[in-house]
Amino acid sequence: MNIIEVVNLSKNFKTKKGFITAVKDVSFNVKRGELFGFLGPNGAGKTTTINILCTLLAPTSGRAALNSYDIVSNPNEVRQSIGLVFQDPSLDERLTARENLEFHAMLYNVSKSLRNDRIKYVLKMVELYERKDDMVNTFSGGMKRRLEIARGLLHYPKVLFLDEPTLGLDPQTRSHIWEYIHQLRKKEDITIFLTTHYMAEAENCDRVAIIDYGEIIAIDSPDNLKKQIGGDVVSLVAEEKAMAKKTIEKEYSVSVMEDDGKLYFEVKEGETFLPKFIKKADFKILSISLRRPTLEDVFLKLTGRHIREEAAEADTALKIHARRLRK
Repeated sequence: MNIIEVVNLSKNFKTKKGFITAVKDVSFNVKRGELFGFLGPNGAGKTTTINILCTLLAPTSGRAALNSYDIVSNPNEVRQSIGLVFQDPSLDERLTARENLEFHAMLYNVSKSLRNDRIKYVLKMVELYERKDDMVNTFSGGMKRRLEIARGLLHYPKVLFLDEPTLGLDPQTRSHIWEYIHQLRKKEDITIFLTTHYMAEAENCDRVAIIDYGEIIAIDSPDNLKKQIGGDVVSLVAEEKAMAKKTIEKEYSVSVMEDDGKLYFEVKEGETFLPKFIKKADFKILSISLRRPTLEDVFLKLTGRHIREEAAEADTALKIHARRLRK
């Protein structure tokens, strides 16, 4: 059963240079209980889509429903059905951890009889109960993120939205955050919708939608997406790049892509292929490597480039607008 249904959703946004289409004719469904990921570079439309589904922005066209409620005609019911961890910090650092959660509980009409038990439960889940009476401004970045996740769970949401949940965190803290995400999914029987540009995070998802320039270009499980790659991936740096590219394509009948000064192509049985390739090459190889395909390779194959942290005027403007709505 689908808990989110999106049909032909689009969002145009006015910038100094005119109108930009931030989300273009997007359609997808999210199953109840699924861990669903939006994967794409900054500015691809990930945050814009979440803001629309969470009723922070109105769509230009198309429709969407969450927990059977239309996002436009039933915004209050949608908001009661979701928890949201913003990409940017949204805690009141002048309050304690408990006070932040108490304020959120009152906003979402969590009854007094349930409030204390629920606060204790979510704080223990993210291992912050012992710090419940400490001011948030004394917390590390990882602790703040965990508290935001706890706050998002406080009112029993059907869907928890995580917008770049580990952005700016060190690898160890990022790993810990993912431990909590998996724990809460088991304990809370909840649907999780996350956006990320980290490939390793997307591997955790049941299904991934790859989005670029506001359009979904592929959607499937990580394993099925990687099966689109024909075999192992060879990446190399050659002294004469243009000649190397032409030679490889002619000799081996493969498509060679170029990005960041490297050449990439796919081969079957890479471990057997590589020694023969190096021995036969009539151009100077500066470096070469072989690896199994990743979601990064899928993105490269579909778009012709790697995911980069590129700024986008429309997406940045939408984030500013969303912050204003939250004030």
